[in-house]
Amino acid sequence: MSLRTARTLPLLLAGILLAAGAHASEAEHVHASQAWIRILPGDLPAGGYVTLENTGDQPTSLRAAHSPSYASIGLHKSSADGGTSRMAMVDSVAIPAHGKAELTPGGYHLMLMKAAAPVKPGDKVKLTLTFGDGSTLDTDFLARPANATDAGDAMPGMEHGH
Repeated sequence: MSLRTARTLPLLLAGILLAAGAHASEAEHVHASQAWIRILPGDLPAGGYVTLENTGDQPTSLRAAHSPSYASIGLHKSSADGGTSRMAMVDSVAIPAHGKAELTPGGYHLMLMKAAAPVKPGDKVKLTLTFGDGSTLDTDFLARPANATDAGDAMPGMEHGH
């Protein structure tokens, strides 16, 4: 290796690393609010709901979620057709640029299966949300009782995001 190459190689590598770090992750543009979980009796799966707002110039997608509090978490969509309710697993939930996606009862939602320990109304459960580029956002979800229909008034201070 020549002396000239030995001097320019560190500068070249620093430039490459700086350029790679300049690209913001999708999670940096997503703000999570009104995050809550509907707890059902016994071993029934819980439903997770949240509003995801994308402040970025590019669309993104919620691809997965995980938590040490649950064995598995899936993305689902509920729908009604001619009086028949259906639920289907989905690969992702789109979040448009400068827009939002709402995971709500009766629509897109997280299905939280096999709690590691009993979750009670009032508990905070941390979920890690994973986006299309693999970036993540930790969000606290408030556990609410089975008869809850929305995030309720108990959400101040429960909002997370960038």
